[in-house]
Amino acid sequence: MTKGIEQIDIRDIAGFRIGQEQDRDAATGCTVIISETGAACGVDVRGGSPGTRDTDALNPVNNRKTVHAVLLAGGSSFGLDAAGGVMRFLEERGIGRDVELTRVPNVCAAILFDLKCGDYRIRPDAAMGYAACENAFRDTPFQSGNFGAGTGATVGKSRGTQFAMKGGIGAAAFRCGDLEAGAIVAVNCVGDVLDGGTIIAGALADDRLSFADSEAVILAEYQENKDFFSGITNSNAAGKNDGNTVLGCIITNANFDKAGATRLAAQGQNGIARRIHPAHSIYDGDTVFALCTGKVAATADSAGILCAAAVEAAILDAIRNARSFGGYIAETDIKGKNKHG
Repeated sequence: MTKGIEQIDIRDIAGFRIGQEQDRDAATGCTVIISETGAACGVDVRGGSPGTRDTDALNPVNNRKTVHAVLLAGGSSFGLDAAGGVMRFLEERGIGRDVELTRVPNVCAAILFDLKCGDYRIRPDAAMGYAACENAFRDTPFQSGNFGAGTGATVGKSRGTQFAMKGGIGAAAFRCGDLEAGAIVAVNCVGDVLDGGTIIAGALADDRLSFADSEAVILAEYQENKDFFSGITNSNAAGKNDGNTVLGCIITNANFDKAGATRLAAQGQNGIARRIHPAHSIYDGDTVFALCTGKVAATADSAGILCAAAVEAAILDAIRNARSFGGYIAETDIKGKNKHG
């Protein structure tokens, strides 16, 4: 760990409530991060297949200054329905911008595709979003792995879902002096997850014990004139273009406005690029939010270093706590047997 940085619990960062809800049998769920008083928020979208709600309002040139909740959900585009439950919960508690008649919560959301892990007919809905908020206000401990938006997450789909492994959700946070930054990340990617340059979860080779190396697979298919995701010229291609996207939400006490928060979200994407190869593919919808309470003065680079480190650590936390489900083996069950293929 970099000198001067201390790891802390994600819940040590004041001003936020975090809640999750999931259907373990259907393998889907959602995760909500709430700021009751509103936090400056930015977003950075680098994946080629995103699914989001109300992110245009986060453009620094637009009027909205704060956000009251960020929702990360499974269920593909269906999962955006869960934001309605978050809206209802917050309105009932008087959280949101005052429009005289009521308070309107500013809720942004992003989704990942998990329909092939469990029962595709069950997706995060308004009831699940509401329940996640209830759990946030109960101060329910954050659980990593097969929970919340990571319940049905999978990784390493460059060879198709039949060679993928189980992903999940993770969290990590760091402190440097008075500055604190943390990240919650749902890991559900085309690529492989690396630790110290070694693949720890990703596309499996035919023996299902070693790794195929997703970047090598993609380049080999290109050289062989195979259409990467068509399923026409490659017998292993079916399902490759399904089931992807890494979602993240950074929380920090740093004093940044919406433009500064947008910069932090962009720097948080560095953590994805360091841990996932390839990152930000055309078939991922990689999206990172950043929420700032504005309590501590910080430079963009100092906060950015902490944010990227938190995203990196959260990705590893997700993979190390994932559990095998639905035919997708987890890192914990294959650890010690894998060798780079």
